[in-house]
Amino acid sequence: MPVAKAERRVLACDIDLLHPPADFEKRKHKLKRLVASPNSYFMDVKCQGCFVITTVFSHSQTVVVCPNCNTVLCVPTGGKARLTEGTFSLGTGSVAGRAAVGRGCSFRRKVE
Repeated sequence: MPVAKAERRVLACDIDLLHPPADFEKRKHKLKRLVASPNSYFMDVKCQGCFVITTVFSHSQTVVVCPNCNTVLCVPTGGKARLTEGTFSLGTGSVAGRAAVGRGCSFRRKVE
């Protein structure tokens, strides 16, 4: 009996590559996703002192202050800008989970 050629094996994939889960896609690099999309966004930040709404970039590299009362709204970190202490969120977004009521500023994600 001749020895048969090695059978080709089909490996089972745990996920559907055409319809990957949202959390799986969010962990990927912004250019290696199925549809490339940025990690950054613009948000409306409301000063709790004078109630003026200012548009802030989520990955801002400079300190953002309120134009009226000069209070600091957010400070830069290595990646995303951190809102001031005691902030609470008004909308959806990645920071919506850490809601803390207090003084400072509030934000909502800008939807175009």
